[in-house]
Order: sequence, then structure tokens, then C-alpha cells
Amino acid sequence: MLEAIEKLLILQDRDRNILRVKNELAHVEPERQMLNAKATGTQASLEAAKTRGKQIESERKKLELDVEAKKQQIEKYALQQFQTKKNEEYRALAHEIETCKGIIFQLEDQQIELMEKAEGAQKDVVVATQAANEARKLVEGQIGNLAAREQNLTKELADLEANREQLLTAVDEVARSRYERLLKSKGGNVVVGVQHGVCGGCHMRLPTAIVVACQAQQELVGCINCGRILYYTRDMDLAVVD
Repeated sequence: MLEAIEKLLILQDRDRNILRVKNELAHVEPERQMLNAKATGTQASLEAAKTRGKQIESERKKLELDVEAKKQQIEKYALQQFQTKKNEEYRALAHEIETCKGIIFQLEDQQIELMEKAEGAQKDVVVATQAANEARKLVEGQIGNLAAREQNLTKELADLEANREQLLTAVDEVARSRYERLLKSKGGNVVVGVQHGVCGGCHMRLPTAIVVACQAQQELVGCINCGRILYYTRDMDLAVVD
């Protein structure tokens, strides 16, 4: 195998690890945001349950005030009845009193309904509180693990990049320039083997002349389809025979 190919394969292995770590690091922040969103969602559900409970309590208090207002009206009408000497006014006031009593009856029914809703709302708050607390603890733990993972990946990346330049400069200028150019478009799959006459990168069949040139190991040979740098493998013998 050409010395340049050997050096490029070492460099490529380093670059593949660098790309892997960078890819993992790129997923850390979205993961963190997803976890925070999960915690925020359970907290929002808790706040919604609390708000619902407050609304019910507010409605119940309003009904109490409405009932009290009607009772005061009844007292007022009763006093007016006592003071009037006209039968028509007396009967009209009696009608108003009965109307108020009917409204009070309806309001009290509504109060009972709201009390039942309030009990349900309180249970919802308890459940939502438990869910929010559990989610917060879980998320805090996961975010802590994520932070540790991020720290480890950052250190690993720094270690991988530390002597990459040294590996790069060990390759001759022509091969280095060619490799760097392909790295930008092909990612970590620049130097590939030939498997049964097929490029290990684009998986297109290669002309016999290219396979033979690659087998000769006298110069860098590129795939005529994708441009990747090819190197010899034992499977090429089968391809040449074919």
C-alpha cells in the first residue's frame, strides 16, 4: 500500500472521529431544549389546573354574593309589604319575593355544581403537581447527565483535534490538498477500498484500467465517478479476473 494512502487512512480515521464527536455535540443542545420543554409542559399543565381551580372559586364566590343580594332584596320587599296598605302592591311584592326565592334556588344549585367541580379541580392540581415534580426531578437528572456528556465530548474533540495538523502535514502537499477538498464534500468517506471492482464510496463499477492502476500502488488513483481516492484490497484480484 502506498505510504501516502497509509497516512491518509490514519488522517481519515481521525477525521471520522472528529465528525462523529461534532455530530454528537450538535445534538446536545436540541436534547437539552427538548428536556426543558418537557418540564415546561408539565409545569404549564399544573398552572392551568391551578388557574381552573381559581376560576371555579371565583365563580362560587360570585354566586354567594348573588345569593346574598337576592336575600337582601327579599328583606327589602318584605319590609315594603309590611308598610304598604294596597293589596295590589302587596301581591306585586309577594311575586317579587317568590321570584327572588326561585333565583336563589337556581343559584344554590349552581353552587353545588361548582363545589363538585372544585373538588375535581383540586384533584387535578394534586395530580399535576405530582407529575410536575416527577418531571422536574427526571429532567434535572437527565440535563445533568447531558452536561457531563457534553463536557466529555468537548474534551474528546479537543484531544482529537490536538495533533490533527501534525497528521495532515505528514501527507505530501498534493495528496493533502486533494484529501482536504474531498473531505468538504464527501465527509469522512474520502479514501475508500475497491470491492470486487466497485468503488467503496459511490458503489459504481470501475473500469479495469482503474482497478489495475490501483492494484499497482504506484500513484494515487481516483474514482472516475465520485472522485474519491481509491486503495487496493484483496478483493480486487477477483475483479481483475472477471
